[in-house]
Amino acid sequence: MNVLLCLAVILFILMILIGGKKGARSFFALFLNFGVLLLAAVIMTDPKANPVILTMLACTVISGINLFYINEVNNKTKPAFLSAMITIGVLLLFIVMVTEAAMIQGFGEEETEELSIFSLYIGVDFVKIGASVIIMSTIGAITDVAISITSPMRELYHHQPSITRKELFRFGISIGRDILGTNTNTMFFAFFGGYIALLIWFKDLSYSFGEVVNSKLFSAEMITILCAGIGIALVIPITSWIAAYTFVKTKEKSGTS
Repeated sequence: MNVLLCLAVILFILMILIGGKKGARSFFALFLNFGVLLLAAVIMTDPKANPVILTMLACTVISGINLFYINEVNNKTKPAFLSAMITIGVLLLFIVMVTEAAMIQGFGEEETEELSIFSLYIGVDFVKIGASVIIMSTIGAITDVAISITSPMRELYHHQPSITRKELFRFGISIGRDILGTNTNTMFFAFFGGYIALLIWFKDLSYSFGEVVNSKLFSAEMITILCAGIGIALVIPITSWIAAYTFVKTKEKSGTS
């Protein structure tokens, strides 16, 4: 516990020194997001609760915390928030279909021994739970990409107010292309790095390459990584278009008034 406290203090000090007030808000946002995720997970255990609706509500709150609480409400966070919500809505419908088609919900046969003492008849839809886990794993990356695009777009528009909507959109796409590869690789190593123990476990079970690839645990992890990459790719054009439309529309309104 002392080690965890020391690491938290070091992180807090560094975020204050580097980020100032915004760094402090970012630090406290970690605990707020954790509380939202914990509350959503607890409510999902209720058989009457709909995990998909809960996921959308949780993602809305988390996006609001990450964008509005940390960066305040302004003309760059509003388009980023709207873009993130649209992307999450589209991605959630896609993930539900993929999860059901791939049949990765529930538990793998490798977990049978550990689960033998528990009852599996808890009345929870594991298809929706699996989809909820995947979408919650991508919400941070989606909001990060959205604000990373709207912020430089706003700066460009501020310095070149005569820029057209099409040129501003192309600028956003250009930014998105630069960060697409790095963010996708970040998601890949973040998820895959946490499952190195799983690969070691497969080795101890003497699994062949085909058995590893067809394992439910491995497939679920790879689908999470791929869906995260799809979400990152989708949010780029959505954010670029919404931001370009919003900034130029604001200029047109101020010009007519």
